Amino acid sequence: MNIAVLGTDYIALITAACLADMGNEVICVDRDEALIDKLDNFRLPVYEPGLEDLIRRNCMGRRLFFSTNFRAAIQNSSIIYLVSGHGTSVRESAAEAAALVGLAREVGHCLNDYKIMVNKSNAPVGTTAQIRAAVAQALADRGVSLLFDVVVDPEFIKQGTAIDDFMRPDRIVLGCESPTAAELMKELYAPFVRTNRPIIVMDVVSAELIKFAANAFLATKISFMNELAHICAALGADVNLIRQGLGSDSRIGPLFLFPGLGYGGLRFSQGIQGLIQTAKTVAYTPRLLEATEAINREQRRYFLHCIKNHFQGQLAGRVLGAWGLSFKPWTDDVREAPALEIISALVQAGAHIKAYDPQAVHAAQQFFGPTNPAITYAADMYEAAEGAEALLIHTDWTMFRTPDLERLRARLRDPVIFDGRNLYNPKKLAERGFVYYYIGGRMPCAPLTGTTSS
Repeated sequence: MNIAVLGTDYIALITAACLADMGNEVICVDRDEALIDKLDNFRLPVYEPGLEDLIRRNCMGRRLFFSTNFRAAIQNSSIIYLVSGHGTSVRESAAEAAALVGLAREVGHCLNDYKIMVNKSNAPVGTTAQIRAAVAQALADRGVSLLFDVVVDPEFIKQGTAIDDFMRPDRIVLGCESPTAAELMKELYAPFVRTNRPIIVMDVVSAELIKFAANAFLATKISFMNELAHICAALGADVNLIRQGLGSDSRIGPLFLFPGLGYGGLRFSQGIQGLIQTAKTVAYTPRLLEATEAINREQRRYFLHCIKNHFQGQLAGRVLGAWGLSFKPWTDDVREAPALEIISALVQAGAHIKAYDPQAVHAAQQFFGPTNPAITYAADMYEAAEGAEALLIHTDWTMFRTPDLERLRARLRDPVIFDGRNLYNPKKLAERGFVYYYIGGRMPCAPLTGTTSS
């Protein structure tokens, strides 16, 4: 099939590259000529393992193209993906919806025959109806009568494993009300579900809602584990053993049961806040979702509270090492990353941070400012620990899981670790002479209650 992807952000590039890899001819469109030039030379604006190689292979195979020619891309394609924004936050969801509607209006002014437009965004529920109305109005303004369909295609990929998730999905959800569109979309996705994974066709509103619901449910599991971790700490129970016991229950499963600094990244925040906002539009108060979000915010404040308590409130002038800046491993994405909130608070209290992350340094520099004197970016993980009075672990990159403890202890000024991801065995670290604080263990303070700040 001939496909146009309108946008060049993370989701757009994953979508375009994976569809091209199945033999479709895909053109990815952006009006930024400099960006298109970079993409033509395989210089990507985002990081995802394997994406550069996938794009290079399909460009060389003449299946994937990049262009600034908006009209030609639309008129030469039968399916048009609308992917708006370059990482808008959940607080800008209204702006993202408006951008999608504006994009749809432009599509309507270019349509030359029947097309399927695919809403592949995290815009609020109701956006697809606005897209349909915008296209219809554009056609009416032109005095043209053309058939078109709008389909919702929520994405369920995870950063770090996005290509595999797209190529081998658990399920594909399609929201549409046209049998013609449903059959064409099923044909497009058939090569991706050859292992009998389901393609589920539903109404548009349900399809818009399901992405928020899935992410909100996973976020709730994370907040539940963090709540449980505080109970374990108070009772002297081992949260890691409890996690194993819970995860072995087939009704619960082992995924997203790790206590830590809470969820980060755009998707879970969008899921929770988007579902909360949607519920309130129909005068329903989603108490469980609000509690999930509150626990997540509290978890970062608690971590900070424990660090401050360890140093008796005296953080000014202290040097602290930090491992991890991205919100999760295998991405350079720092949006909603716990590390940035924690580091910001420590810097404000007068601490100096020596940070290391294998991918997210550039993004962190953009957030903190490229010449922030309070933050030094280390060349490797051990350099970040050099002379530090404590090491803070924010992200569970695999390289952090089995460090050389003797080398680490020699680099640290004081052998103190605050582990926000529960990577290590507390007994083994104590035997090596470390003071080790972890979530659900013997932190140097009691859990915060209510909305007490750090």
